[in-house]
Amino acid sequence: MAKIKMKTHSASKKRFRVTKNGLVKYQKTNRRHRLTQKASKRKRINRVAGYVSSASRNSLKKLLPYA
Repeated sequence: MAKIKMKTHSASKKRFRVTKNGLVKYQKTNRRHRLTQKASKRKRINRVAGYVSSASRNSLKKLLPYA
C-alpha cells in the first residue's frame, strides 16, 4: 500500500524556513512601507532574521513536514 503524503501548511511555507540545525527562521515585521518615519535603530534590528522559540518550534515543524 502506498504511503499517504502529508499536506504542508501553505501560509507557513511562505513565512518560515527550517535551517540545517533544525531551527525555524522567519523575517521580522515592519520593514515593508513607511520606513522614513521609523527610527534607524528599529529598522536595523528588523534587518536580522528572527528564530522561533523552542516552545513553538515543534508545532511549526508539523506544519512543514517536508522542510
